Amino acid sequence: MTNRVVGLSLALAASTLVLVAGDAVAQGRMRGGQGPANYSVAAELTVQGAVEDITQGPGQATHVMLKTPDGTLELALGPTWYQTQKKYDLAKGDQIDVIGAKSKVDGREVLLVREIKKGSETMTFRDAKGFPMWAGRGRR
Repeated sequence: MTNRVVGLSLALAASTLVLVAGDAVAQGRMRGGQGPANYSVAAELTVQGAVEDITQGPGQATHVMLKTPDGTLELALGPTWYQTQKKYDLAKGDQIDVIGAKSKVDGREVLLVREIKKGSETMTFRDAKGFPMWAGRGRR
């Protein structure tokens, strides 16, 4: 009976650990609750340019190649389904202003996008702390 209780307690503890760790990873909170692991608000920058190409990136995410006066920059917007749900529309040739923070994704330097302004429209991908808007309400 004692072995059964100990085994059940260990199984419950392991299950709890898996759930908590999975939620932390999904929310990007692996830095002590100070923001997403890959996004640094302190390192945010604003760039302007023209949309050169739009592609499907890793993990069903939308990536945009932005032609700026300093060269071409890869933008990581987040999951394609989020943009579809929000009815965010970007096309080749669009002039946009982007706020984001540089990070490494699959060994490439990309700009993780927080916000895009296209004309009078504002497209929000992350909140002011850098948490992804698609990650779930009430958990940030």
